[in-house]
Amino acid sequence: MTGVAGPEMPDYGLGTAGLGNLYTEISDDEAKGALQAALQSGLHCIDTAPFYGHGLSEQRVGAFLRASGANPVISTKVGRVLRPAGTQPIPDNGFASPAPFIPEFDYSAEGVRASFADSQKRLGVRSVDILLLHDIGEMTHGAAHQEVFDQARTEALPEMAALQAEGQTKWIGLGVNEIEVCQQVLDHMDLDVLLIAGRYTLLEHAASGPFLDECHRRNVKVIIGGAFNSGLLAALDDEPLRYDYAEAPLWAIERVQKLRELCAAYDTSLPAAALQFCHAHPAVVCVIPGARNAAQVRQVVRWTQLPIDPEFWDALRERSLISPDVVVPS
Repeated sequence: MTGVAGPEMPDYGLGTAGLGNLYTEISDDEAKGALQAALQSGLHCIDTAPFYGHGLSEQRVGAFLRASGANPVISTKVGRVLRPAGTQPIPDNGFASPAPFIPEFDYSAEGVRASFADSQKRLGVRSVDILLLHDIGEMTHGAAHQEVFDQARTEALPEMAALQAEGQTKWIGLGVNEIEVCQQVLDHMDLDVLLIAGRYTLLEHAASGPFLDECHRRNVKVIIGGAFNSGLLAALDDEPLRYDYAEAPLWAIERVQKLRELCAAYDTSLPAAALQFCHAHPAVVCVIPGARNAAQVRQVVRWTQLPIDPEFWDALRERSLISPDVVVPS
């Protein structure tokens, strides 16, 4: 952290795992349409990663930036390097038709440099606004967590700080799906920003709310990803119900049904409530829902602007569907 001014963040941005063909293959034109609609709608923070489609998301974002000359806030990640697959089978990692690369975890200083250099080429940029260390934590690495954490703390994060000192990024931080590893890192060093996916949502926030309070006290900015919990809070009737990128457990499905029923009683939209809830906490500077095409982006924008009866939030508390002390939109 250098004290350099950070990027000017919009309230909402665009997560681009879907532009890497997460679950569903989309065309280059659909990806371009999503990016164009996002910037036209004021969602001018674009979050991507080498992992998304094994470089495909970054390639599509880069192609759009070159063709449009647009200059949004760009966030990408390090922690994996992409190796050409050659004749080896390509793991899909949940992505339909990913690019022909094999992602490998690498939290070494050299790996950070190599990953970032490759991202610069795919994106066609000399620097980014936000650089995040991707997917450290016990949820991802299991028994190897402590070894990964030690290398991240002693190699990856210092190398990211060096890139920041060189002017190649404005903010550095983590991009993760768990709160515990964020706390572990903050116990050792300060960070500019945390991208927390799926852990502070209308469905799930009891454990993360106090942590966000601490972030606010320490001036650590928070970006919320996964506001729909892998789509569960925005799923249509004919769509598969996912939670944490897998089949949704029964407890989550039952809780979402209760949320839907209360939304219906107050004539509001569950996806709208989910997005607006995430942005209410003062530590949160941006929420980045995903979208695969222009129509989905425009729907997201409508949800962010939908008026919601203040009594709805009181009703959620009364039914114990949100924590009693959690921050809600005012």
